[in-house]
Amino acid sequence: MSKWPCLPSAVSITFPSVRSAWLPRRRMTHTLSVEMIPTLRWLDPPQGPAVALLDQTRLPAEVSVMICGDVPALVGAIRRLVVRGAPILGVAGAFGVALAAHRGDDVAAAAEALAAARPTAVNLTWGVRRSLAAYECALRNGTSRRDPERLARDATLAEARAIEAADVAASAAMAARGLTLMPKQARVLTHCNTGALVSAGEGTAFAVAAAAHRAGRLRMLWVNETRPLLQGARLTAWEARRAGIPYSVLADAAAASLFAAGEVDIVLVGADRIAADGSVANKIGTYGLAVLAHRHGVPFVVVAPASTVDLGTPSGAAIVLEQRSAGEVISFAGREVAPADAAVYNPAFDITPPDLITAVVSECGIAAAPVGPDTLRVLLPGGRTPGLPVAVHGGSGSEHVKR
Repeated sequence: MSKWPCLPSAVSITFPSVRSAWLPRRRMTHTLSVEMIPTLRWLDPPQGPAVALLDQTRLPAEVSVMICGDVPALVGAIRRLVVRGAPILGVAGAFGVALAAHRGDDVAAAAEALAAARPTAVNLTWGVRRSLAAYECALRNGTSRRDPERLARDATLAEARAIEAADVAASAAMAARGLTLMPKQARVLTHCNTGALVSAGEGTAFAVAAAAHRAGRLRMLWVNETRPLLQGARLTAWEARRAGIPYSVLADAAAASLFAAGEVDIVLVGADRIAADGSVANKIGTYGLAVLAHRHGVPFVVVAPASTVDLGTPSGAAIVLEQRSAGEVISFAGREVAPADAAVYNPAFDITPPDLITAVVSECGIAAAPVGPDTLRVLLPGGRTPGLPVAVHGGSGSEHVKR
């Protein structure tokens, strides 16, 4: 029985004053800005316990916050992509376990439901397990205390906050490491969304591009639209514009033409799971970009936190790929664009084999090609430092950079 019935399971709050956040700043007369609204925030009583999420399904047209007052609401938000992106899913999973503990719910059952919300994203399971372990450890060690349940609740929330803080630090470290691989005046192609919306910090691959921009080393950020849900066009372009980064959105099908024209120097993408053999699961369309990069001699770099590396999954073939609804493909902006009874193939992710990957960057290190079980350990805490330099060969017209 929940001890905190003060909130409905989910509440959405829209901020009309920031609906114009997509417009030039000179036209904005309000005082509330989107920078004030984090991707995820824990709410203590009396507003909570609850998890507040910036609703990414409504961006960029509207800024709306969904307040999840229980775990089923949070699970639903994760499945509907209100919150998405590997690192922030780990944070969300951890706070979800804390939410169950603070409500007096069945914490183990809540953890199981959270971990199953999106099967491909290993960070979600990782964050859930860490928070659950803190809860169970505190219960065991607090049996002699007056209020072991309260001790366990506090420990779970503390663990979630520690995961959140570590993600901020990891984002900054990945940006610094990834910057060493960037050619001068780089024309970067990216896919899906890997900025602050997927992280408690500045993101993963986008954080590297942003660091290059600040260092005067970014000429252009090419943003793949990323069908069917347009995370690139809707979210990455929005984040690039806010950061003052020069960017251009392209249709997914135009990427091959862009490579052929010699307009790409490096590809930066994120990851949702990295198997022990170096295979990378990421947003559908990533594999195709890797093939194109390989064909045109352009480095293909994956940027992801250590928590994305899953040495327990032996290969890409063992990664469970989420299949999403047909409606995401046969409809667009609420209108049907294909027959309603059409058969649809809509995997959320694909697998990029390690032989197409130039390097993988984490907060702990850089795994250079050939990417595999030995080199992947560099990405983990305590991993050895690679003995060989990382060679990055830029696309047409760019220089060879060796670090």
